[in-house]
This record gives sequence, C-alpha cells and structure tokens, in this order.
Amino acid sequence: MDKSVHLIKLSVGTESVEGLEAWQETYRARFADGLPRHVTRMWPRRETEVLNGGSIFWVIKGLIQCRQRILRLDRVTGEDGIDRCAIVLEPGLIRTATAPKRPFQGWRYLKPEDAPVDLSGSRQSEDTLPPELAGALAEIGVL
Repeated sequence: MDKSVHLIKLSVGTESVEGLEAWQETYRARFADGLPRHVTRMWPRRETEVLNGGSIFWVIKGLIQCRQRILRLDRVTGEDGIDRCAIVLEPGLIRTATAPKRPFQGWRYLKPEDAPVDLSGSRQSEDTLPPELAGALAEIGVL
C-alpha cells in the first residue's frame, strides 16, 4: 500500500486564511469544474503518494494555518508554451493548529507525522489570532 505525503506552500501576498479563501473563490470561477487550483512549475515526483490522501498546507504570514485536500494534478501549458502542474484542490480550507515556518521557495513535501493537526469542528470558525501573537505562542508550544 502506498503511503501518503503532503505538500507545503507559502501563500504569498495573503494576509489571512479568509484572504486566501476569497482569492481562491474569485480564481476558481475561471474553470468549468469550479475547483480551486494552484499552478506551479514543478510536477511532484511523488505523485502517487500526494494523490493518496495528501493535502497542501498553506503558510500565511510565517505560520502554517490551514490545509486543503489535493484531488488531482493536471498538466497545463502556459501562454509561454511551458508545461506546468495545476494542483487541483477540494474547495474550502481546513484550519489547522498554527506552526511557525520559515520562508522557502516553491513547495516542499511534508510528512504526515510532521503536519499540524486539524482544529476541531467547533474551532474551525474561531477568529484567528494576529499572526505575530499566534507565531509567538506556537514558538513556545502554547498553540
């Protein structure tokens, strides 16, 4: 049986989980299936593991704050003629426990055992703490 693996990605320019959700809502209207996507240059070599229950964990303001389940990977060709990978995502963001993450380029693999846990259903709609406070609390192990 294949194991699963997740991806982790910076959400550049996003100020909050709500901002990422609003951006995806606007962008996904461009596609016939209405599903959100993230287009990237690199195709995951571990495609089978990613598609075996993997999610993309989003880093916002230096903190992992949410995730989305990856549904499939589509090959897309840009206007420049270069093939890219569209990571097709399940709609809706699942909030996770916050975890600090230093900046990096592109996306990285994230082992399931290293992924932050989902917040319980009752905590999904809680107001988020300011990123600086959430980061400080996560650093000392409170969050």
